[in-house]
Amino acid sequence: QVQLVESGGGLVQAGGSLRLSCAASGLTFRLYAMGWFRQAPGKERELVSGIAWTGDTTSYADSVKGRFTISRDNAKNTLYLQMNSLKPDDTAVDTCAAGRVGGAHRQESDFTYWGQGPQVTVSS
Repeated sequence: QVQLVESGGGLVQAGGSLRLSCAASGLTFRLYAMGWFRQAPGKERELVSGIAWTGDTTSYADSVKGRFTISRDNAKNTLYLQMNSLKPDDTAVDTCAAGRVGGAHRQESDFTYWGQGPQVTVSS
């Protein structure tokens, strides 16, 4: 069974940083496109960032460009999202997602497996 287990969420003050981790199992992690989604209260889920299975291309929502960095460690089957300069609008449940073998990572339909997501809360 595919499992995506996130960690690293929590409460942080505006301007602070958090690093999310997603440990994957049940799939050949190194072959999958991966991504991070978030959903704020009352809003639709949105793609925050994606990364190709090769790790050579990444994508970011306009709202997080320059502040967030996605990366992956295939030896550890782990996906990361470094979040800097956090804003109250970043408050959301963040969810790790896996796409398809060799697949794209730029829209929700590209992804097939989902984690449960940690809460990220950014205070003013």
